[in-house]
Amino acid sequence: MLSEDRLFPPEPSVRAIARGLYAHVRALPIISPHGHADPSWFAHNAAFENPPALLVIPDHYLYRMLYSQGVSLDSLGIPRTDGRPVERDPRKIWRLFADHWRLFRGTPSALWLTHTLAEVFGVRERLTPESCDRIYDHLADCLARPEFRPRSLFERFNVEVLATTESPLDSLSHHHMLKESGWKGRVITTFRPDPVVDPEHPDFADGVAQLGELTGQDTGGFSGYLRALASRRQFFAALGATATDHGHPTAATFDLPASECAALFDRMLAGPVSGAEAEVFRGQMLTEMARMSIDDGLVMQIHVGAWRDHNSAVHRDFGSNRGGDIPRATDYVRALKPLLDRFGNDRRLSLIVFTLDESAYSRELAPLAGQYPALKLGPAWWFLDSPEGIRRYREGVTETAGFYNTVGFNDDTRAFLSVPARHDAARRVDCALLARWVAEHRLDEDEAAEVAVDLAYTLAKRAYKL
Repeated sequence: MLSEDRLFPPEPSVRAIARGLYAHVRALPIISPHGHADPSWFAHNAAFENPPALLVIPDHYLYRMLYSQGVSLDSLGIPRTDGRPVERDPRKIWRLFADHWRLFRGTPSALWLTHTLAEVFGVRERLTPESCDRIYDHLADCLARPEFRPRSLFERFNVEVLATTESPLDSLSHHHMLKESGWKGRVITTFRPDPVVDPEHPDFADGVAQLGELTGQDTGGFSGYLRALASRRQFFAALGATATDHGHPTAATFDLPASECAALFDRMLAGPVSGAEAEVFRGQMLTEMARMSIDDGLVMQIHVGAWRDHNSAVHRDFGSNRGGDIPRATDYVRALKPLLDRFGNDRRLSLIVFTLDESAYSRELAPLAGQYPALKLGPAWWFLDSPEGIRRYREGVTETAGFYNTVGFNDDTRAFLSVPARHDAARRVDCALLARWVAEHRLDEDEAAEVAVDLAYTLAKRAYKL
């Protein structure tokens, strides 16, 4: 099912170079510094329940496509916010998925899932309505075996480190269990403070109060609130965190005087607030988080450019993270300037910026990363981590920022079994591009081989302090 030359150039001479470069990176360990795998999988190490629960239900890349073609989320077993019943028969869900597999032709989802079926489970036939029951039975048989439990797969995938993402209000009980288990696999957490720094979050005020209870700080005032956040950052770092993550609508930052910050915070707690006020507060908190990163050494990631939960009906019935987020244009040059004026030249800060607005790569982000020592570019992300998206990213940023103002690759997935597939695809795409540049005499082959290793492994390990 899988060609050894997938994603390589069609020209025989360039393809041969790509094969040689890929040989340097194929077996490298996986560094997965940003993602959304469930830490309970590794803490409990229980068998995965069934094929759809593992491969379909956690993966919004898959069911958003099906929903766009009229397949209801209820019929795919996606839980509803109102608790009403949804399809529970995993075989029915799998058959429905197979009936619509043709919809994924040409998409990265097809590339990843085909890799997973072939390389992880040894499936040797295409998923079709006719083959789906045979494949289901084979997958179910595999999942019942010890070698397909989460920790065994983690080791088989050659994952060196995998980062999950948790709220600052999370007890991190599963990470505690992992730390005490004696298992050698490295699964670490990431500090994501969005629920307590976004005044438009529905539980913002309650979250701030809970933050105070967890830390013993008076979060009714701005100074106590900042101390509480710093305390939770230390709590996360003690359980392995090396990074924070901030999912904001825009990249807006502010650097207000202390008295204005305190007054603004008071208004946020009192509520309701305007969208403009909430944006100022979020932007101020990015600057505050950058300051804290200099103090505690945590790498700071900013993910911006998504209109979250754009499909109001899906959000109402099924909640967040159900495939309803849509990219939008974002400004970085003006928006990041207050933060960069204060901290952009401080090498103690490691700030990684991601975007869903690829028009900003060459116009804004690459020039910014090519100027400020604190700033690095995150990889092509989410809607852009396709073969074409990765190529456009490399071509758009390398001429200005080079390779070494970027941070390699991360998979950003909730679907654990897609991790090796995504990293393999990224390595192949990078090797294909580097092979073309070798053929064009823009790089020597030994230089390209070194860059390929850096893009696949070294840059992410260094950028995330792993």
